[in-house]
Amino acid sequence: MNYKQQVQKLLEQHETLIRRKNEPQVNHNGIYRRWKNPVLTAAHTPVFWRYDLDESTNPHLLERQGINATFNAGAMLWKGKYILVVRVEGHDRKSFFAIAESENGVDNFRFWDYPVTMPETDNPDTNVYDMRLTAHEDGWIYGLFCTERKDQQFPHDTSAAEAQCGIARTKDLLHWERLPDLITYSGQQRNVVLHPEFVNGAYGLYTRPQDGFISVGSGGGIGWGLAQSMEAAEVKEEVILDQKIYHTIKEIKNGQGPAPIKTEAGWLHLAHGVRNTAAGLRYVLYLLLTDLHEPWKVTHAPAGYFIAPEGEERIGDVSNVAFSNGWIVNDKKEVFIYYGSSDTRMHVATSTIEILLDYVRNTPADGLRSAVSVEQRKKLIAKNLQNKLNWQL
Repeated sequence: MNYKQQVQKLLEQHETLIRRKNEPQVNHNGIYRRWKNPVLTAAHTPVFWRYDLDESTNPHLLERQGINATFNAGAMLWKGKYILVVRVEGHDRKSFFAIAESENGVDNFRFWDYPVTMPETDNPDTNVYDMRLTAHEDGWIYGLFCTERKDQQFPHDTSAAEAQCGIARTKDLLHWERLPDLITYSGQQRNVVLHPEFVNGAYGLYTRPQDGFISVGSGGGIGWGLAQSMEAAEVKEEVILDQKIYHTIKEIKNGQGPAPIKTEAGWLHLAHGVRNTAAGLRYVLYLLLTDLHEPWKVTHAPAGYFIAPEGEERIGDVSNVAFSNGWIVNDKKEVFIYYGSSDTRMHVATSTIEILLDYVRNTPADGLRSAVSVEQRKKLIAKNLQNKLNWQL
């Protein structure tokens, strides 16, 4: 096989993967359907991102710049396409943003030719990742993401890092204007999300204050604050709208996922919660609803998780993780929930606004004690047994 034939084989294998048709899983819980195949993996990135395809400089056709993972994507509808702004991580551990698009939102995602060129501030980022997209009513599309830098308070600790909220905006997803990082007064910030509408003439921001890069310490919970401008964004006061709670799915930390969805019943939120186990941290997703006019006030909070990693989703660079920072509602009120598994790949689950509102409003809240959980379940059992004739064959 000559050089051109080897290249052709690589391209054909890649095209076969891209064109693979996805289908929903048969078994589901009525709330959402997982789809069988990941929508994006490292192998979905273009061959010409990874290989030097010039025989004179790469005669053995070696992979020159490998891709380790594609995960934690922001999402939006754009010109009729389902758009993901993906966190792509190279073999060098550096993450960058790249855009993939699909006609139907469940398969055939193709990356644009070039990754996003993200401008730097005067204090250059070491790493950037996990962008949340918000099409704000001011006319801009904002991307809020984590900017990671070396923590200079610990100069000799090569693993000490500082996380803050980077901000960029665009009108076309091609050209990005970098704005100054968000200023808050609560240590480090990760998982910051911009509310899509003005609130009392200001920009609403969901925050996640924490003391350290990994551990939230005395901080934690999903916060809320207002900034008068995004060009010099500063939140002077944060209130916690959804706190971490002992012996729940969010006992270690929790954070806002993507921007909330506006519904007639309130703002629908997707968030992640983290608890500790003997095998390490476990990340799951959960839903809550906040007031339509006061989005910092929770009105409904179902107990437990909404999506947890299952099967192969539990295996990866950071195992036992389901994480989402992107979802899309189309004109049919269908909801496409994009989530990364174990910091390795991207998946999709689908539902509808009607179903999600039913779930979030009618699922019991966490009673915080085993005895309360038993009483809640006994009520359900008793109701069903009293109506046995209605469901028995």
